Amino acid sequence: MLWLTEDANLICAHQTGAVTGFSPSQSYVTVSNRRVLIAPDTVGRSIAACNMVPPLGKPCTKTLSVITGYSGLIKINGQSVCMDNLTGMVDAPAPPYTVRLPGQQLVVTDT
Repeated sequence: MLWLTEDANLICAHQTGAVTGFSPSQSYVTVSNRRVLIAPDTVGRSIAACNMVPPLGKPCTKTLSVITGYSGLIKINGQSVCMDNLTGMVDAPAPPYTVRLPGQQLVVTDT
């Protein structure tokens, strides 16, 4: 699995909403000069342009808790590294958000 960086592309389950506003909580571990995301960097972020509209449903606007995708082995400053299998809840009755692109293709780990 690939590590996520601040350039990762995460999307809501409707395939249109993009997670925005990453503010990596650490700056000393990078891949190609881009900061690696750690727990909970993907939580509480805005989701822009979800195409779900009432009365069909509520659009996804914010990421909530992570379901899976934190490394069980690799930690930075005591926090788990975010992996490309990351999924998490959204603030709408919808399936989890997922990773479209991890933001880098160099650093891989098994867990």
